[in-house]
Amino acid sequence: MTTVTGFGRFLRFAAVGAVGTAAHYGLLLALVEGLGAAPLPGSIAGFLLGAVVNYAIGRRFVFASERAHVEAFPRFMTVAGIGLCWNAALMYMFVDVLALHYLVAQLLTTGLLLLWHYAGNARWTFGRPKAVKAARADAGEGV
Repeated sequence: MTTVTGFGRFLRFAAVGAVGTAAHYGLLLALVEGLGAAPLPGSIAGFLLGAVVNYAIGRRFVFASERAHVEAFPRFMTVAGIGLCWNAALMYMFVDVLALHYLVAQLLTTGLLLLWHYAGNARWTFGRPKAVKAARADAGEGV
């Protein structure tokens, strides 16, 4: 993959992430403001919806993956779960240790985690299996 192609894929990933984030926040607001749910369950429900949206769109639009759902989806959720843990740690550091406003902290955290999620999903979740890469290399195709 060329640098230009890789950057284009990264931009598509960011755009898909924006759609997933909108789904996350939309459900969070609907549950908390509309139905009176507590923020934590609303946030968890929104996170899960955002993850499913990101998986469904990203698998096709960003990565054009042929990896089976039974293998790719658990990998995707593992990357997302690790990202959720990083989110908590970074928010704690930015808000409680460095005393940043929570929205500034969330923007910084989101930017940093965009890189984590892209790298984890590009290399592990949707990356071509080694056997496919080896076969394409043997056939003289670009990997």
